[in-house]
Amino acid sequence: MPNRDSWDWEGGNKQVADLEQIAGRYSEVHEYTVSPDGERIAVVVLKEDDSFGVCVNGELWDGDFEKATHLRFSPDGRLTALVQTDDEWTVAVDGELWDERYEFAWNTQFDLSGQVIVAQVKQDMKYSVAIDGKSWESQYLSSRALAVSEDGSQVAAAVQTEVVPEADIEKHFEGVWTVSVNGKAWDQTFVNVYGPVFSADGAHVAAQVRLDICEYTLCHDATLWKSRYNCIWEPGYRAAGEALLAPVRIGGSWTLAEDDKPLWDGRYAQLWRQQVSPNGKRVAAVVAPSWGRWTVAIDDKPWPITVSDVILNPLFCPAGKRVAAAVRDQDRWTIAVDGKLWPETFDMVWDPVFTPDSKLVVAKVERDGRFGICVDGRLGKQRFDALWDPVVSDDGKQVLVRGVTDGKYRRQVLSLKEIRG
Repeated sequence: MPNRDSWDWEGGNKQVADLEQIAGRYSEVHEYTVSPDGERIAVVVLKEDDSFGVCVNGELWDGDFEKATHLRFSPDGRLTALVQTDDEWTVAVDGELWDERYEFAWNTQFDLSGQVIVAQVKQDMKYSVAIDGKSWESQYLSSRALAVSEDGSQVAAAVQTEVVPEADIEKHFEGVWTVSVNGKAWDQTFVNVYGPVFSADGAHVAAQVRLDICEYTLCHDATLWKSRYNCIWEPGYRAAGEALLAPVRIGGSWTLAEDDKPLWDGRYAQLWRQQVSPNGKRVAAVVAPSWGRWTVAIDDKPWPITVSDVILNPLFCPAGKRVAAAVRDQDRWTIAVDGKLWPETFDMVWDPVFTPDSKLVVAKVERDGRFGICVDGRLGKQRFDALWDPVVSDDGKQVLVRGVTDGKYRRQVLSLKEIRG
């Protein structure tokens, strides 16, 4: 979680970088990314000598790269990039390269504070995980999903432990996938492993596992749930390791299970994207009461509305009493709050954000190729050529707006009243 107390929350409009000027200096300018506090904007550029560089607020990092990609700011504001030099890959952090080099590196992730940086890596045709530039001693034949605990002390990945000869179906169904936690693999292997996920305190880890052609369950701390299901989606914990939740398919319909027992009585055509309230007592999920219709159910009680296309992750307010979600109905996007749709629709919307007092909902939206900020269904007057998610201050009085207009990237701090106009 970024330390917002140290950010500049004084009102005003600050030009950080002239993007037209940056674009004019290079033959290629790739996708921009912005720091959480809005003070820096970074982009990968192609230089005259056909090498790549990383440009931050118009200034290049030292050094040339054969390739540079996947720019990401950590929650504590450091800029990371995956870079290739001398035909080897590594991670660059604010321009400083990790000492280790790899055949390939990908999927940079962080702990909640941003102090721990993790990436998946490949070296000598073996796969592993590197944490702050130091790889696990364990290596595997392949590696997929990666998870980092909130405090960064635990890292897990789905890994392949044995070779499957080509077309050897029998060996495949014996299972060669498992979960490795901090470089130590679970003893049991599976046909497939999906996930994993950590509890908030990092003390527990769970993953979806496939046992046979159509048989799935959860593996929690290397121990299988006893029940078997036709299918299962990504699990999640209530809070600090208490109770493991997962959508499960039973007898042709879906419900929510908790610790290997059905939690909800309702049965749905589909159920996923479960989210837990801040106090861990309430659960919301996206459900399909019938084929082709979507809504949100909170503690097994569906909203009265349904939409035709999709609903993204439901979001609880800080007080845990209200829920909002981005939805699409008849090819138009909007925000649903407490079972009611905003009257205005858009070409696209992003995940909504509640103000700290839980009273208002703020969201980034797009219409006709331009971006804006909507507060409780009312579109603000400002329009942007590019815009990043708005950030509400911890006291709820101001909003950090990070946007591009007239070729200039600007950092603004506005009140909700100023945004609404």
